[in-house]
Amino acid sequence: MTASAKGAFLLSFLFFLSSHAQGQAVARLSEDTILLGDQTTLSIQRAHTYPSTDQLSQNGIVALGQEFDTAKHLQLTTLTSFEPGVHFVKLGPDDSLQLTVLDVDVDTTTAEIRDIAPIEKVPYTFWEIFRWVLLALVVIALAVAGWWFWKKWKSGKVSDWFANVPVDTRTPEERALDRLEELRQSQMWQSGKTKEYHTELTDAVRTFIEEATGIRATEMTSDETVEEIENLKLKIETSLLKEIFTTADLVKFAKSEPLPHEHDRSMSEAVQFVKELWQQVKPADPADEGKEGKDA
Repeated sequence: MTASAKGAFLLSFLFFLSSHAQGQAVARLSEDTILLGDQTTLSIQRAHTYPSTDQLSQNGIVALGQEFDTAKHLQLTTLTSFEPGVHFVKLGPDDSLQLTVLDVDVDTTTAEIRDIAPIEKVPYTFWEIFRWVLLALVVIALAVAGWWFWKKWKSGKVSDWFANVPVDTRTPEERALDRLEELRQSQMWQSGKTKEYHTELTDAVRTFIEEATGIRATEMTSDETVEEIENLKLKIETSLLKEIFTTADLVKFAKSEPLPHEHDRSMSEAVQFVKELWQQVKPADPADEGKEGKDA
């Protein structure tokens, strides 16, 4: 006798004993006729022992799940079957419940059978076509540009482009004064751009300080910049620089509105400071050194 047969026999024997001992065990199916794959519920109440899902999964029947109500001593088991025919749920040697499973037939004579519809082609819109055409033109342009650049590189003409790039030979003083003059002629503060005017003015001064002395003035606060200039121990008054920064800071952070002559004063002080500082830090001219040696 196999293990499954032994288990079925033991289940039947125990159910038989409990049924006759108590005389109260009740078992029923909610539906005794179902379609293939449908479900029915087996309820067993007041039994001495209750079968498990593994024990009930036999004779073409599959137990899907169980619930147990301890107050009512009721076990509910969901059953189904995928084999058409008449099946028996064994509850004891002489007790069983019959379950009829009906097959689902398809009448091909009355059912309308259609061919698989072909996939409908959605027409492209104008913008979708334009996008792909534009992408193709960009790829072609890049390919032509790459080929042309490669030809120039092979001929050695690419290096000539970099050789002809103009080099700024102006001194830091000349660059700063040119920038300040362009700012003066822009008449920025006259057109209401007061904050932009003083920002550009102080940027020109900070850039000059950085180029002329190496002090990172563009990354420092106003007080830090003035302190670094004073540490150079030059023969120059830093009061001009302090006044330029103070006026600009009031405009940028305190939303101050200077008088017209104060705008012009900041410009004049910036020009004067650039000239004075450059006289102190500019490199010595070799021609002047030679002349001084001859005079000595």
